[in-house]
Amino acid sequence: MQHPLNTGYTARTTAKDIIKDKDMTGKVVIITGGSAGLGLETTKALASAGAQIIVPARRVSEAKHALNGFPNVVIFPEEFDLSKRNTIVAFVQWFQSQYEKLDILINCAGIMAIPKRKDEYGNELQISVNYLGHYYLIKGLLPQLKNANGARVVNLSSRGHWFGEFDFEDPNFEVSEYDKWLAYGRAKTAVSLLSVALDDIYKKDNIRAFSVHPGSIVTNLSRNLSDQEMRAMGAITSSGTRGFENYNNENKTVSEGAATIVWCALSPALDGIGGVYCENCDIAPIVLDEEMQIGVKPWAVNLGLAHKLWKETPNIFY
Repeated sequence: MQHPLNTGYTARTTAKDIIKDKDMTGKVVIITGGSAGLGLETTKALASAGAQIIVPARRVSEAKHALNGFPNVVIFPEEFDLSKRNTIVAFVQWFQSQYEKLDILINCAGIMAIPKRKDEYGNELQISVNYLGHYYLIKGLLPQLKNANGARVVNLSSRGHWFGEFDFEDPNFEVSEYDKWLAYGRAKTAVSLLSVALDDIYKKDNIRAFSVHPGSIVTNLSRNLSDQEMRAMGAITSSGTRGFENYNNENKTVSEGAATIVWCALSPALDGIGGVYCENCDIAPIVLDEEMQIGVKPWAVNLGLAHKLWKETPNIFY
C-alpha cells in the first residue's frame, strides 16, 4: 500500500493550505497533545474549519492558557497522562458520556529521547507514552469510532522508527542496555504498526488509520536534549537559539509539520485507503536502500508484525 499518490504537495505545504476552504462543521475530533507544538497547530487548523475539538492534557491549566479564545475547543477538565491507565479510562468514560461518535482521533502527544524511566507499572516510559497509552485509548474509543461510520485515526510516528525494529523479547530494556534513541525509534515503529493493525482489523467498520512523519520540527519535544545535541542535529541557529537557519525537505516549521497530520485526517485522496505511513502530504515509499532520504522501513508497516503486536501487547507489557 506504500505507493505515493503524487499529490503535488511539498515540504513547504502548511496546515492552513490543507484546511483552506474545508468545512468540518459537525465533525467531532480528539487530539492528544493538542495544546502544544504540532498538536496545537493541528487544533487551530481543524477548529478554524468548524470541527468540535476535544483536547485531553496532562497539565490542564497550561492547556487552558494555550487554547484560550479558540472556538469549538473543549478541554478535558481532569489530568490525562498516557502513562497512567486510570486517567485514560476516566477520559474515555467522560467522552462517552458526552458524545455519541468520534469522527477523527489524532494522537500527537509524545516524548522523545529521555533518560531511562519507567511508568508506574514498570514499562519503559517512551514506549508507555508514545505507544501503549494510545493503544489503550484507541481500544476504549472504538464504539464511538464505529458510530462515526467513516472515522479516521492519525498516529504520529516519526522517521525515528529508522533507529530500530520493535523488540518483542525485550520491549522494556530489561535485558539489553538502554539507549534513548533506540527506545524512541522502537516506540515510533510500534506506533506505525498500531496504525497498520487497527486499519486492517477495523476497516470493516469503516475506520481507517494512518501514521505520520511530520518532518523535523523544533518544539518542546526536544526539551530533554542538550544544546550540544541540538547543534549536532543542525538545530541551533547562528544567534544561538533553538531552530533551523534553513528549511528543506526534512526541516520544517510547525505549520509545515502539521500539514501531513491534517491531510491524513481529512483528505478525500485517502478515501478507501488506510494502514499507510505518510510524509509531505503523501503516502511515503518503502525504503529500499540506504541512499533514500525519505520513506518508511519495511518493519514498520509489516502486517504480520502489526497483528502480532496488537494481539500480544497486553501480555508483553505490564
